[in-house]
Amino acid sequence: MNLGAGATVTVDNPIDPRPVLIVTGLVQEARIAAGPGMIVICSSSDPNQLRALLATLDSTTFRGVISFGVAGGLDPTLKSGDVVVATEVLAGDTRWLAGSALNEEMIASVALRRRRVVRGGLAGVEQVVAGMSCKAALRSETGAAAVDMESHIAAAYAAEAGLPFAALRVISDPASRALPALAMSAIKPNGDIDLRKVLRGVARNPTTLRALVSTGIDFNRALRSLRGCRGFLLGSEGLVAAEI
Repeated sequence: MNLGAGATVTVDNPIDPRPVLIVTGLVQEARIAAGPGMIVICSSSDPNQLRALLATLDSTTFRGVISFGVAGGLDPTLKSGDVVVATEVLAGDTRWLAGSALNEEMIASVALRRRRVVRGGLAGVEQVVAGMSCKAALRSETGAAAVDMESHIAAAYAAEAGLPFAALRVISDPASRALPALAMSAIKPNGDIDLRKVLRGVARNPTTLRALVSTGIDFNRALRSLRGCRGFLLGSEGLVAAEI
């Protein structure tokens, strides 16, 4: 086609209409993430259940994968409510680089709400890392800022499917705090908290109450911070694959 001298052609690059797959571990995280353009799955903090869920999904229907939720702190300088934007995810000898869907302007916006935002590695594990000594050992081994039970599985799924991957995790239990055993065992199969089990446990051992209250305060602070980070998901039109 002859457009004439000096004519210019503008080529539009429409945004990919496919949804982003959001991987969470708890119902509370999934509720925060839910919204238009998102397909949200919840593992109920069960790595095997997460892998089974992912196996039922057609990866070609997504334009990217984001791990979104709370995490355990490994970096001793991080407090509950602090935000970790993943640069990489590590599990055993495997390492996945994370792309960035969070630009500097969005980081500044999150930080203005009195949240500390850092970039760092996430360690992926198959079981909860509860004790302070275990957290310190994992920090020494990996150098990661935080640990969770979903990001490594989400990263592996994205890599196998050739999809961009990113992760944002908010510190719930800092490195200086151990998770009470009762808190870890009170998660229902649907990812919600079994309050009856918590109450029965406290009745049997009242000394656990103080630790549970502290854990609950940290967890609620983390969820409030996570709600303020939902713009990370809304800005995922810019989700790109990490450069290796």
